Amino acid sequence: MIDITLENFQAELIEASVATPVLLDIWAEWCGPCKQLGPVLEKLEVEYGGRFTLAKLDADKVPQISSQLSEMFGVRSIPFCVMFKDGQPVDGFVGAIPAEKIREFLDKHVPGADEAEAASQEAAAQEALAGGDTEGALEKLQHAVATDPANDDARFDYVKLLLQEGRVDDAKVAFAPVIAKTSLVRRFDALQRWMDAIDFAAPPAGATPSIDDFDAKIAANKRDFDARFGRARLLMAAQRWTDAMDELLDILMRDKTWSEDLARKTYIAILEIIEPPKVKVADGQIPPDDPVVASYRRRLSSIVLS
Repeated sequence: MIDITLENFQAELIEASVATPVLLDIWAEWCGPCKQLGPVLEKLEVEYGGRFTLAKLDADKVPQISSQLSEMFGVRSIPFCVMFKDGQPVDGFVGAIPAEKIREFLDKHVPGADEAEAASQEAAAQEALAGGDTEGALEKLQHAVATDPANDDARFDYVKLLLQEGRVDDAKVAFAPVIAKTSLVRRFDALQRWMDAIDFAAPPAGATPSIDDFDAKIAANKRDFDARFGRARLLMAAQRWTDAMDELLDILMRDKTWSEDLARKTYIAILEIIEPPKVKVADGQIPPDDPVVASYRRRLSSIVLS
């Protein structure tokens, strides 16, 4: 539980709610119902095991914030509770309502236990990766996907890391439950294109394509887009991302819509794959861009829009 003041409300309420929902209890010392509600909220914070943070604001001591929120929601009495998510007040309730009603309110805004556990494991995986612990990251991402199969972020990160480590068969198994979503989720489409490129580079039968073969074809005909695209797929399979995008840009400079936008769609897929996880920031703030991703986005825009 946190007491909100003018000095800490930005950090403890606005910014903190980007990571974890914050329930703000607006109360006053003279308010009898407030004293009834307070202990109930404190017990629920413990019961929900960190899935939301309880913050308290004394309306008499910090009237600037309490009056602003009361006006925003059209409320004239306390206790008044406001849920903050992603840096914004999103919902509220008035009065010392029963615990069961508060649970119903919380369950609309607070992640479920499995969802919260998966999100925690995913965050821990990113920390492990930053520290060079790839196996630890894989283990945590696998746990996140198993705990919450609907967590698309964790599944994307898990399949991506498996592919980066060359564990293609494991990646395909992990990807199979969402394969039908490739036309709906752009990042899943990106993973599918990457796996297709890997299969293209190492076919189960027949001759294995080579960069030299495609270089010879391109030298003979710079508009041999099939050869250029094949070369880009080999580079993609080898995780030579910027080289692959450079090859795709050569196609786009000569024919923006070649083969039903295949070059552009593959280029966008690579951007999805190489973009690092976004740092969560409060609503209205812009997370920093990766310089390589930002540069290649600009290059694509300059060609497509020219």
